[in-house]
Amino acid sequence: MNHGHHAVVDGIHIHPVKSVGGHDSTQAAVEPWGLAGDRRWMLVDTHGTAVTQRERPALALSSAATLPGGGVRLSAPGQGDLVVEPPETVTTETVSLFGGTFEAVPADAAAHQWFSTYLGTEVRLMHLDDPAHRRTVDARYASHGETVSFADGFPLQIATRSSLDALNALIAQGDHAAEGPLPMNRFRPNVVLGHTEPWAEDAWSRISVGDVTFRLAKPCGRCVITTTDQATARRGKEPLRSLARHRRIGSALAFGVLVLPENTGTIRVGDPMTVLA
Repeated sequence: MNHGHHAVVDGIHIHPVKSVGGHDSTQAAVEPWGLAGDRRWMLVDTHGTAVTQRERPALALSSAATLPGGGVRLSAPGQGDLVVEPPETVTTETVSLFGGTFEAVPADAAAHQWFSTYLGTEVRLMHLDDPAHRRTVDARYASHGETVSFADGFPLQIATRSSLDALNALIAQGDHAAEGPLPMNRFRPNVVLGHTEPWAEDAWSRISVGDVTFRLAKPCGRCVITTTDQATARRGKEPLRSLARHRRIGSALAFGVLVLPENTGTIRVGDPMTVLA
């Protein structure tokens, strides 16, 4: 039986703009606040509140690719690609995400217009210019005032291939079997691990991936975004229906784990993963 001794990194995913399609990578630098380039941009409405696929499922069909220097290339159906560079003038505005407020820097007018045209509603693209100081991790889980990008509250999310297979087996036995099997992109993890036992991650508290160690904060509670087909923007009932039946941890419908890096370094596809505790 495999207890994770041969577990390896199976995939690395960067999402430059929160809730917008991202891209695969063969390697990534792990910074204290998350993978380099991951979720450094976010859309907000006219009140400065985050706009995600929760409110705008069509964001699933848009995508962003990281450019050298921290810029992004935006793509979406019916829209010409747009290159957005990090703002040169640092004039911050207050934005809110899940009730927490912090400072971010507006992108240029062309970026606001591009996304507003695509979504048919006024939005603005914001940049997290200084992830080391702008936003802190929930104090219940932070040990040294760790900071986080525009991710959902923790620097990285890790998921395992075997748990997705197990979840898809549960979906296949449920009332909405026709919706499965679901691809991993429903869950938008940063790192996907292969060759572990299903749900083994529930028991981990510290792991190493290549030369980086991670502390596991908590299971990742899932929301309606996971029911959104990332290729069509259509919504179904799964995986929330099956998670509610089989994967309720506290109040969370759990899939994947949220982690905090304990050091910096580079992780690569193929790197071994070791359970330390």
